[in-house]
Amino acid sequence: MVGESPRAADGAGSALWMSTFAFTACFAVWTIFSIIGVQIKQDLGLSEAQFGLLAGTPILTGSLVRVFLGVWTDQYGGRLVNLLVMLSAALATWLLSHAQTYPQFLLAALGVGMAGGSFAVGVAYVSKFFPKEKQGTALGIFGAGNVGAAVTKFAAPFVMIAFGWETVAQAWAVALAVIAVAFYLLTRDDPQLVERRRTGAKPVTTAMQFTPLMKLQVWRFSLYYFFVFGAFVALALWLPHYLVGVYGLDIKVAGMVAAAYSIPGSLFRVFGGWLSDRIGARRVMYITFGVSVVCTFLLSYPPTTYLIDGINGPITFRLATGLGPFIALLFCLGFAMSLGKAAVFKHIPVYYPDTIGSVGGLVGMVGGLGGFVLPITFGLLNDITGVWTSCFMLLFLLVGGALAWMHLAIRRMERARTPQLSQLPELPEMSGLHPGPARGPAAVAPAPVPAAT
Repeated sequence: MVGESPRAADGAGSALWMSTFAFTACFAVWTIFSIIGVQIKQDLGLSEAQFGLLAGTPILTGSLVRVFLGVWTDQYGGRLVNLLVMLSAALATWLLSHAQTYPQFLLAALGVGMAGGSFAVGVAYVSKFFPKEKQGTALGIFGAGNVGAAVTKFAAPFVMIAFGWETVAQAWAVALAVIAVAFYLLTRDDPQLVERRRTGAKPVTTAMQFTPLMKLQVWRFSLYYFFVFGAFVALALWLPHYLVGVYGLDIKVAGMVAAAYSIPGSLFRVFGGWLSDRIGARRVMYITFGVSVVCTFLLSYPPTTYLIDGINGPITFRLATGLGPFIALLFCLGFAMSLGKAAVFKHIPVYYPDTIGSVGGLVGMVGGLGGFVLPITFGLLNDITGVWTSCFMLLFLLVGGALAWMHLAIRRMERARTPQLSQLPELPEMSGLHPGPARGPAAVAPAPVPAAT
């Protein structure tokens, strides 16, 4: 019927919701060191940089494997690939509980990081069930599995205090293995894979999958995701440690306060996907970067004591961000990042429908690498500067650079598509100094520029 909206494929509902559930479990395992790492740091006497490396090592593995997992998902199907990813991560998490030395913890952390690769699998798998008009919302719902970080922050501290960090690792491993089997049994293969099997067609070759990765646009999307996702993961790992060090909270309270950042940064991703479908991903990215610039600037201001030579003697006062304002700013930052995470991945199925796995894998890989590099950098900045808020100073510079690149790219695109813009004066009062635009058929109003970039 004319005007009827495109329908999702059969099995879309179970694919979406089970993928989201599985990704939530994977993310809970992926960020497990944000809680148990605090106790391990004390047991081993680690430095700030060593702690940052330990917390970021799972993020490294989960990032580097995303491109290949995305390609394999396009070739062999998301059900099988996700099952293998989750079972391997569950095994590594169980073995983590038997580690004794720092190198052993790092080796186990590499295996735990396989859980992070499930994101690339889910994006390539879920998007194939939905038409492009609904992919933003669908991928936003799937991406809400980031809330697994909050699950770990809420539950792990209580389990760790009652039974030890080893029990946390073992319980998370068993839960992940059970959910992996449930995911495989309750979902079906994606429509493209089913059609290839029916017709005997071969999947897109690995070489063809990697061709779009040569485009600068893909790397620009990757920078966006480096901030909105990489910084989100980095802060999810770093915040419990930050809150203990800056505000003197115990680990249980610090974990719950950190969840005030993780929850909106995850659940509001659904709203970000819906909003991208409605107003366009470009506008959503401007909102994301604009709010993030303000929040990171305010959070980066270190506690400062001022001494002023007053008329009647020295005047001393202090400026510092209290716990309440800190949580409020953190909530706003997490909300902005959630919108941006959905908006970035709204672009990929639209621009690269035949290579979602490789492009989504690369963008996810770069974003995940942010989750690895940034915690280590946070620790190094603490060691070098001795200022806790140095982590937010770095994020301010990062988001400012991403905003500038995005705006310049959009301006270039608009001028390329609408040459008439170059004939307009920079200022209205200078109109007499410039030749007027051509009249007649050549002066037709330019076509509107699409919202997504």
